[in-house]
Amino acid sequence: MSSQEEILSDGRFSHITRDPRFWEMPEKERKVKIDKRFRAMFHDKKFKLKYTVDKRGRPVNYTSTENLRKFYALSESDSDLSESDSKEHTEKKKKKKKAKPKGEADS
Repeated sequence: MSSQEEILSDGRFSHITRDPRFWEMPEKERKVKIDKRFRAMFHDKKFKLKYTVDKRGRPVNYTSTENLRKFYALSESDSDLSESDSKEHTEKKKKKKKAKPKGEADS
């Protein structure tokens, strides 16, 4: 068999290298952009399934959440918001832990 380089250098197939229909899709465009309304699907238990075997019966060790991350991404503007939301969420947890007992009075 001929190598791929020989095939592409062949005059009959040279148009394939210049035709954008046959170019590889850029990494940024591969994933579908999801806005902040649907970001819960990445960590919600309702969307998480643990697979033990694939469709042919072979053992696998992954969850459906990994597939979601493979095909979907948060949109750029919303991902910045989600990062700030997560920071605020951790700050609220810290404040709750430092809350004073009921017996003490505020001065």
